[in-house]
Amino acid sequence: MSPKPVTIIPIARKKLAQRGVDESMVFETVHEHDQLVEGVKGRVVAQRKYFFDDSIYLLRVIYEEDGHQLTVITGYFTSQVPRYWEEQQYED
Repeated sequence: MSPKPVTIIPIARKKLAQRGVDESMVFETVHEHDQLVEGVKGRVVAQRKYFFDDSIYLLRVIYEEDGHQLTVITGYFTSQVPRYWEEQQYED
């Protein structure tokens, strides 16, 4: 089964650029996540760890799924990996 197409809404595209998050990393995180967790309002959070300057950062990409495509609402890096990493994962 091929991955669902991903759309990034315009405000998310702007915020990602301001936060220094490359869109290719967003697509990678959505399709090749390390973890999925349940977000608010039925949203899903794809999480993937990245290593920069000898530190671990977590890219969190929040998206909505409508059955045929994924719509990215926002995304950001955080150094607070233990705060967001969950032992129980969302079942997609």
